[in-house]
Amino acid sequence: MRLAILADIHGNFQALQAVLADMDAIGVDAVVSLGDNIGYGPEPEEVVQALMGRGVPSVVGNHELALSSQGYFNRLNPTPAISLEISRELLSRESLAYCLSLPVYLVRHGTRFVHGCPPESVTSYLWNPSAIKLSRIFTSFAEPICFIGHTHALACFAACAQHYEVQEAVLQTRALIPDCRYIINPGSVGQPRDDFNNQAKYGIWDQDGHTYTQRAVPYDVQKTVSLLRERNFPQSNADRLLW
Repeated sequence: MRLAILADIHGNFQALQAVLADMDAIGVDAVVSLGDNIGYGPEPEEVVQALMGRGVPSVVGNHELALSSQGYFNRLNPTPAISLEISRELLSRESLAYCLSLPVYLVRHGTRFVHGCPPESVTSYLWNPSAIKLSRIFTSFAEPICFIGHTHALACFAACAQHYEVQEAVLQTRALIPDCRYIINPGSVGQPRDDFNNQAKYGIWDQDGHTYTQRAVPYDVQKTVSLLRERNFPQSNADRLLW
């Protein structure tokens, strides 16, 4: 079983298309999205329709949550709030219904998927946790691996016996020790905030081979930037893609 994990597509259809093409060329058996399929990017409708068309299961991200929770929307900073208001106008009724129907977490293929932090937080960030915090988080869910998103940054946290550690983020294949447990963030498809490059990030988990491969895919950034400007999204959304 080879599973592709996508996170934080954020309405960047150009990035998603490149990732899907890369994924199809490599060959995978299944795909899961970790939410925030919309927000920030200029083509939320195209992204949602592509996911629906491929039957890609997804959990809810905090940007989808903000579509249904006025209280949470009111807590957003101005840039994501403005971006989400524009995104809502660009979504068809069908796509909006899809966004509002997403579950908080999924357990499939013996693996947990959640947007923010296990076991089921949509909004909590997992940044450089201490060993004590990792210990508490790992005891909160039963699956050997949990995939998360939300930070837009690559990350791998490991629990081996009673030892908990933050492992170095790498753009390559890493072996996953069968007796260890992991929390892995594949980075962002649509708005990466890692230290490597501005290419679209996603991951491939080989369940039988016990490996995780971090992928980085180039795409037409300028087209996304042009659409952001054309559709009056905040300039900072484009600036984040142009580093």
